Amino acid sequence: MGVHPKIGITGLPRSGKSAVMQKVIEMLVNERTGEIRARGENPDTIRIIAGMRTEPLIEDGERKGYRCIDIVTGEEAIMAHKDIDTRTRVFGFGIDKETMNTVAIPAIRTAMEEAEVIVIDEIGKFSVESDEFVEIVRAALELDKPTVMTLAKKSRHPLLQDIRRRDDARILEVTPVNRALLPYKIHKLMRETY
Repeated sequence: MGVHPKIGITGLPRSGKSAVMQKVIEMLVNERTGEIRARGENPDTIRIIAGMRTEPLIEDGERKGYRCIDIVTGEEAIMAHKDIDTRTRVFGFGIDKETMNTVAIPAIRTAMEEAEVIVIDEIGKFSVESDEFVEIVRAALELDKPTVMTLAKKSRHPLLQDIRRRDDARILEVTPVNRALLPYKIHKLMRETY
């Protein structure tokens, strides 16, 4: 186990996990960019944050699926959708495991190799259907790099159970009461070692 924290943001569906993560990312990038400029260096030459994020696909006011997005390249693909016809279905969504291989896994690999902070949004019921995704997340967690991830709250998947048991992991739950202040708490936790 390294000295850099592995921060897991959890909460009920639609509690604001991804929004909290996005705010933490913005705070870290803005702060590090200022530090880099203060040293007279070009912040464009340093990859501060890399990894993947997810977004819901809303059609006619209804959640129809989810896409994963590479934070650095902006490449995206649909990872789960009600219209995907596959045997692997979660909550009525068909899962496209190939999306994980073409977008999410390369994004996490880039973060592992090139970034100061690894971001993984979200380790949940859709993404853990890909064995390759589970492997790359396990590998990323073994690196001594600050890591911020969102976690499904009620999953019994071995990967999520292992993350929750890690000595270097801090799992924080998003609630309506703490949603506004939680990004600042996470930022402080990360800055203590980063």
